[in-house]
Amino acid sequence: MLTDIFAHRYAQPRMWETFYEEHRRLLVQGYQLLNDICPYYVDGNEDKRGKEFWTLIHDLLARELGLKELSPPYVGYYNKQNQWQGYHPSRVQMCETWMLETFDGKTSADRFVKERLSLVEIGFREHEKFLATLNANLAGNIAIAEGFDRTVTKGVGLLILGNTADAVRAKNASLNAKFQGAVNELNARFRQANCQLHYHNGFIQVSEDQTVAEEIETPFWRLVAEPKWHNVDHDMKEAIDLRDTGGRDPALYAARSLESTIKIISGEKQLTTDKEKGAHNYIDNLMGAKLIEVWEMEALKHFFTKVRNPFGHGPGAAPMPSLTDQQTNWAIENSMIWIKSLIRRM
Repeated sequence: MLTDIFAHRYAQPRMWETFYEEHRRLLVQGYQLLNDICPYYVDGNEDKRGKEFWTLIHDLLARELGLKELSPPYVGYYNKQNQWQGYHPSRVQMCETWMLETFDGKTSADRFVKERLSLVEIGFREHEKFLATLNANLAGNIAIAEGFDRTVTKGVGLLILGNTADAVRAKNASLNAKFQGAVNELNARFRQANCQLHYHNGFIQVSEDQTVAEEIETPFWRLVAEPKWHNVDHDMKEAIDLRDTGGRDPALYAARSLESTIKIISGEKQLTTDKEKGAHNYIDNLMGAKLIEVWEMEALKHFFTKVRNPFGHGPGAAPMPSLTDQQTNWAIENSMIWIKSLIRRM
């Protein structure tokens, strides 16, 4: 199974020419945040979930880097009696040894940092998947807990509901809040280390403007984190990756993301007739339901006519369409702003 990692997506362009103290601190902080969201040891004992987590992220990254292990699976030292004391380190120890390895210049600083940030990315992504499963199962777990509460309280002649169920709710809320705090700290650490990077919904991507990141990108990624917006999230990430790596037509994927949003809203509002032939018809659906006004309808259609359509269809004998870097950034940011606004109107 292939795993999408930061080091491969951003093999080019080069981001780090040299390795400075601020980069060393960032890698240490990234490793500590991984330990915060899913510690290997809890109360001094090996934790089942922690062991599974660290084994998974170690193995996923090692495979993508073409390694059997990130660091030696058997290590040791000579004691004071000059006797060899060997042991097999845990997966978290192997990750720590590799992650915090001293930079010796044998590989480029760029590759060194990107590969280690990939471990942070995979760890945050996998824990986010774990939380998504917990959240999806929350209602069922609460129902089971409420049934348990009734059984227990009836056994003592009382009917005081909520003890176990409230604990389930509280634990779920605590885990989600803890992870969101770690995400916020990671993004703050990126800014502190002068890295134009941002983590969201399982991926580390370039974010060059801090104001845009705070006012547009961060709220956008939170809104599209729900499973039903998967295609919206996927295409926008593709747009950003293509923009940052010099790929073709990033604006097309931003427009696709916006188009998916419009179609999903049209479907959920039961406005879709199955006679629609393109984005313009779905925009008309939103207009008919008074979710947007006339000038907004015109603006959306103009965007699809001038940005989405030229890149979504072959130009024939006409010149190949292209956008400047500034126009591409505008297309992506404009799509994000529209998507945020439309989702909030639902």
